[in-house]
Amino acid sequence: MGEFVPDLELELFLKVRKLSRLAIGFAIVLSFIFAQLIESSDITWQVVVALIALAVGIPHGALDHLVTLPRTSSAKMAVFILVYVAVAIAAVVALLTWNVIGFIGVVVMSAVHFGIGDAAFISEIDRRSVDQKPFQKYLYAAAAGTLPVVIPLVNEKSNSALEKVNPELLDWHQGLNNDLMLWTMVLTAIVLLRLVQKRRDGEAIDLVLLYLLAVTAPPLVAFAVYFGCWHAMRHTARLTLTLPSSQAAFVEGNSRRAFIKAVLPGTPALIGTFVVAAAIVIFRGDSLDDQFLWVTLVVVWALTVPHMAVTARLDRKALS
Repeated sequence: MGEFVPDLELELFLKVRKLSRLAIGFAIVLSFIFAQLIESSDITWQVVVALIALAVGIPHGALDHLVTLPRTSSAKMAVFILVYVAVAIAAVVALLTWNVIGFIGVVVMSAVHFGIGDAAFISEIDRRSVDQKPFQKYLYAAAAGTLPVVIPLVNEKSNSALEKVNPELLDWHQGLNNDLMLWTMVLTAIVLLRLVQKRRDGEAIDLVLLYLLAVTAPPLVAFAVYFGCWHAMRHTARLTLTLPSSQAAFVEGNSRRAFIKAVLPGTPALIGTFVVAAAIVIFRGDSLDDQFLWVTLVVVWALTVPHMAVTARLDRKALS
């Protein structure tokens, strides 16, 4: 049955793509409905949705050690985990110490990581498809990364979200909010035009959905839903190509099981992230009501630093 694995991999990738689109569409509709029913000053529902979406996305980065090092090398595995954790701790300290500078770094890092990750996901679909069309990967990555990150942070809705997360971030863009918005929109328009010219309809649909999410949903919801229901789901699909347990499930003809095998090992990281975030808040003598969301985001962003470095190898392979 091994020869059918590529077909099952493609089937899984297409299902994940469809589900991620549906999740974004649901978030757009939900945001529109809540905007009519709930006062704009009340962002409680946004915080709840954001925490749920973050919870969905956190496990996807917890399998880096399994896809990077051979499982036979216990010593290398231990060193890898120690270095990984040390880098994450250093990033947490930096973000909590230099809020604005650290946040700007997070914005840039996220745009790069998300864009390349999405382009790599699409490249894996292309590799398994019969009808392949020209795909300008890095041009697409530039738009797919900046669109869901920049627009929610510079539009008129961003102040209430940033006020809730951390008031020090209100002017993170140093007055360049309109410029960042303009250049992101111009870049997106250029990329959309190229996609239409190359008949890359699927990617054009993806960008339009990301644009609608960015301009319709509140920033907290837009970022968290993108992170958990788009980026994380697509990255998890890519992990199935590397994890032995997922590959075994593909050979058995079960693509759903292959995906689950790439999710379950990461679930302890979800609990760990929330426990660590709560511990940091308590250790600093702050209120969980006021600081838990901010510190949770800090922990997630900090984990992205080593995660991004480790997944670079998978990204290069997918984009080659």
